[in-house]
Amino acid sequence: MRYSLNKNKYLLQPEIESLTYVISRHWENDLRNGLAIMLALKTGARAQELLNIRKSDISTYDQSIFINGIKGSNDREIPISRDLFNRLEKWIKEIPRSSELIFDISYPRLVQIWDIYRPCQKKFHSLRHTFAIELYKKTKDLRLVQVALGHRNINNTMIYADYIYSKEELKKLIL
Repeated sequence: MRYSLNKNKYLLQPEIESLTYVISRHWENDLRNGLAIMLALKTGARAQELLNIRKSDISTYDQSIFINGIKGSNDREIPISRDLFNRLEKWIKEIPRSSELIFDISYPRLVQIWDIYRPCQKKFHSLRHTFAIELYKKTKDLRLVQVALGHRNINNTMIYADYIYSKEELKKLIL
């Protein structure tokens, strides 16, 4: 049976806006936590992929993050906005030299952070689905979404195209 996507598995536009607003209000006093959530939202990284990011995975030259794929997925390099990259550089300067990890926290701690900031009762993984849906809606390029998520098989990526297509087509027919 194929994985099914529904609105309970990704953030809706008002939820994205709410999350972004709340994080923007706390950048100065909670940079690490806001950065972890925004990087997940803007790169599509899985929780453990995010926690595995090292200082050496950050490219200043093209303002991107190299994500080492897990669960059999491909490695990928994801560009991020200048503003987010500047915040990341600021955070890296605060990390002790002895630590190579960008977020030297555990998975349970990341979930706790998500519980504090999340705008709705959705899992951390909803950030990955949100990234994929937003990228697909913007580009209509399934292959690009596949590469960005690190999927080895395009069939895994098809859920986003199928979901958006059926949602938009039903809207046209019914409304």
